[in-house]
Amino acid sequence: MIYKWNYEPLTPKDTEKKDELAKQMNLHPALCQLLIQRGITTVDEADKFFHPSFDNLHDPFLLPDMDKAVDRIEKALGQKERILVYGDYDVDGTTAVALVYKFLRKFTTNLDYYIPDRYDEGYGISEQGIDYASETGVTLIVALDCGIKAIEKVNYANSKGIDFIICDHHMPDETLPNAVAVVDAKRLDSIYPYEHLSGCGVGFKLAQALAQNNKIDFSELLDLLDLVALSIASDIVPLTGENRVLTHYGLKQLNNSPSMGLKGIIDICGLSHKPITVSDIVFKIGPRINASGRMMNGKEAVDLLLANSTQDARAKSENIDHYNDNRRELDKRITDEATNYIESTLEIGKVNSIVIYNDSWHKGVIGIVASRLTEKYYRPAVVLTKSNDLITGSARSVMGFDVYKAIEACKDILENFGGHTYAAGLSLKEENLPEFKRRFEEMSVELIAPEMMCPQIDIDSELTFKDIDAKFISDLGRFAPFGPENLNPVFVTRNVSDYGTSKLVGKDHLHIKLDMFDATSSALIHGIAFRQSNNYQLVKTDLFDICYTLEQNVHNGKTNTQLYVKDIDKGQFT
Repeated sequence: MIYKWNYEPLTPKDTEKKDELAKQMNLHPALCQLLIQRGITTVDEADKFFHPSFDNLHDPFLLPDMDKAVDRIEKALGQKERILVYGDYDVDGTTAVALVYKFLRKFTTNLDYYIPDRYDEGYGISEQGIDYASETGVTLIVALDCGIKAIEKVNYANSKGIDFIICDHHMPDETLPNAVAVVDAKRLDSIYPYEHLSGCGVGFKLAQALAQNNKIDFSELLDLLDLVALSIASDIVPLTGENRVLTHYGLKQLNNSPSMGLKGIIDICGLSHKPITVSDIVFKIGPRINASGRMMNGKEAVDLLLANSTQDARAKSENIDHYNDNRRELDKRITDEATNYIESTLEIGKVNSIVIYNDSWHKGVIGIVASRLTEKYYRPAVVLTKSNDLITGSARSVMGFDVYKAIEACKDILENFGGHTYAAGLSLKEENLPEFKRRFEEMSVELIAPEMMCPQIDIDSELTFKDIDAKFISDLGRFAPFGPENLNPVFVTRNVSDYGTSKLVGKDHLHIKLDMFDATSSALIHGIAFRQSNNYQLVKTDLFDICYTLEQNVHNGKTNTQLYVKDIDKGQFT
């Protein structure tokens, strides 16, 4: 794939701020440039950024209806009512359910949890789940990571004498469900200072509010933070504000004292005795938790997260690891089928979007397939299959195109939809599929400029190899945890030379193991360029430019710096 390198230098005014920060903080100018790019322009702001503090968490009672939610839960606890904690089947939903259940079980045993079946019930609140609650004597359902649009389902629960508390983070409609409380920072009437909490993050704020109202010390909540970090990283929410604080301390919990269940997954992933990062959650831990809901039932993931013995956690982790292996096989097969269909049927150069449907595809992996198609063709992709007499699917998008709003514009022909700017889900009747395809492509043509369909790499700053010393690496580490809106910085170095020992590696020699130096330093710099064998001849015969992230690898107890080279070119960076 050919990438466009995109670099926007600082304005003269911001350059002055950068230089001033560099003097005041004894930081490399390139790192001060990163601060400016993140809107951090003063020493005080930088200090707050570099030292995440619980003091910077907001009062949970600023969330809409939080006082009502706390009052209703306390009433249920006082009257020994049966409470059902209900959540979605993905990582965010299952961690949210596990978190609130772990907190509430300190005060009651009249407690249960429920995860809807992806295939029999679909996303969100289901009549089947409400019937289960009614049959088991539940009088209060606390819904997490779902429910914001469940108007009819909440009315159904009310008709059975069951109250609802909804704790969600998705976009609400104009009309809210008739619940006792609807806690969502994205409500139009919300005054909460931060709207990007994960579903599990909202669950944590509920626990924080209950603790605060009952004079329970905040330290009692710390063992829940590994779940919050897992949800934030997996749900791809911005790693700013409260999310940065919660992830910072959640990673500490995950590394130093994870729950039994998460320790089981950590061991299965081969992450024991290694520092666990956001990337490890995104690529190793999260997919395994997700695999339960994709392949079987998400309740198994909650069972694992609540495991209270090493033996139990190990057995459940092995099961979920097996589901993940099956998920990978399905993912590859369906992605290949989808790609073959696109290559043989669509004139990809003449369309701005991809909408494909196959009634035999496995519902649990179509979201992953949509992501892979978006990465490959750099167009918004909607992948659909058949489920319970409806067509249902997942959508993923490219930078700059709000796929949620595009789907929302088609709501008159949809049965259900929900999601975020770059990822959404939907269901519709089969007869409405041609019209949905037409409208979605029409909006894509209107809103997606040609340059948006060309993958680009955003460059943060330029370095020479001489700049990459121990202090620079240490200071760069203070920017972590990395994630959306605080991405791992991409640097560029120009006029790099092969040391003479760079070589093709891996199966089919698709990758380049790079040994490099530049004119500023004779020191050998190591890098890896995955799937870039097409650039090998340039590396061996000429000076070249590289853009990369800096990564710390731990091997046999030793930590070393390696460049993860995203692209190799000559003369593109000017």
